[in-house]
Formats: sequence, C-alpha cells, structure tokens
Amino acid sequence: MASRNPLIEACAAGVRRGGRWILHDVDIEVAPEEVVTLIGPNGAGKTTLVRVLLGLLKPDAGTVRRGEAASIGYVPQRVHFDPTLPLTVERLMSLTDRRPVEAVAGALEETAVGHLITARVSDLSGGEFQRVLLARALMRLPNLLILDEPVQGVDYTGEAELYELIGGIVERRGCGVLMVSHDLHIVMASTDRVVCLNRHVCCTGAPEEVVAHDEFRRLFGPNAAAAAVYRHIHDHVHDLAGEVARAGERGADGAG
Repeated sequence: MASRNPLIEACAAGVRRGGRWILHDVDIEVAPEEVVTLIGPNGAGKTTLVRVLLGLLKPDAGTVRRGEAASIGYVPQRVHFDPTLPLTVERLMSLTDRRPVEAVAGALEETAVGHLITARVSDLSGGEFQRVLLARALMRLPNLLILDEPVQGVDYTGEAELYELIGGIVERRGCGVLMVSHDLHIVMASTDRVVCLNRHVCCTGAPEEVVAHDEFRRLFGPNAAAAAVYRHIHDHVHDLAGEVARAGERGADGAG
C-alpha cells in the first residue's frame, strides 16, 4: 500500500510561454510504492511537467516540493549516441558518475541485461537499450523513478515485460514511479493511478475511473476505454528481441 507522504508533488503548477499557459494549475504527487502514469495527447505538456518536477524548469506559477529524503532516478525520453563511437554498455553506465564494476553489473542484472555489459551500445535493440537506461537510473539508489516514455522503441510484447520489470522494482525497492506514456493499451494494467493531462489535469484516479471519465473519452475517443483496460496474461517468455523463448499451454492473451 502506497504511503500518502509524497516523495514529490506539484501544487497549482503552471508554465507560461509566448503569452499563453502551456501548463496551468497542475496538481500531481507520487508516493512511495506507487506507480503513477501521466498520459495525454501530443503537446499536452507531459515532458514540460517532468522538467518542472525534476527542477530543470522553474514554474511560472505554483510550487514543487520534494520529500526530504527523495532521491530521483531519471530515464529521459530521448537519448542519442553517435553509432560510430565505440561506446560499451559498461562505459555508458559510468559516463557521468564513476561506479564500481560490481555496482554496474548488479544494476544490469536487475534489469535482465547483465550479459550485455561488454556489448556496444550501437548494437543494442530498442528493448535492450531501455533496460540499460533503467539500470543506469537504478545505480543512483533512487526512491523515486521518473520514466519519460520508457517503452519507446520497444515492440508490443517487450512493452508488457518492461512494465512487469518496473512493477518488480517497485515491490523490491519500495520506490515510487512516475511514468509518462502515450500507450493506453498496456499501461493501464500496470499503474496504480493515472493523471490525464492536456495542459491542465483533465481527470485523475484509478485506471477504471479515468477511462470512464468524459474528458478521457473526448481526448482519446470512445473506443479507447476498451483498449485501456486490456490485460496481457503471460504464459510464455520472450527474449529481448521479442521472440518467444518458451511457449506455454494456453493462449498468450486474456482480458481482465
């Protein structure tokens, strides 16, 4: 059960650019052991809000407050490297903060990519790269993870497994998670609370409450609710390239 003592919260936060509010009167908080997912259409201000929460952008209105013991691990939306650079996973993990090789290896093992420690970053698949970035964030020993589109570049089956991995991290570490996502199909089954943003908070609550809200249906269409409450039941295992490594006896999908 998540504590209601927030690790981070914004109250009436707003950002104004070019004479208009691109974020206005936004309230959001994340508590320990809680997964909060921020959704919204393109241009809704999701990444701007993340920058405000991280302290990279000062709000023009409202406040942002971190808990005294809050420690943040951040996975950004876009990370690009020159593919011609001979950058290994081990080197990437220690680019800005030197860590013992044991710590690097341990973090990579936690995200199931320990075998890639000597691989070149340019050779990684989308799913492998996202797991390496998540491992890099975990090395900071955070109690709050902020993940901006953590499944970008990952295929459908890999998305479900990455969300399961994040859920396991929450259970083991007791941290809070704020995820930004545009994917309604799986993420609703992987979160405790949803915040629907379109420059302001349109609706917020448990996934089942949000998908029934008129504002959610207006933004995403009347068919979005059915897709958003879909649950993927795993009875088989995929490798990091998305191929089935071990088939089960039942079908792969189910509804919840």
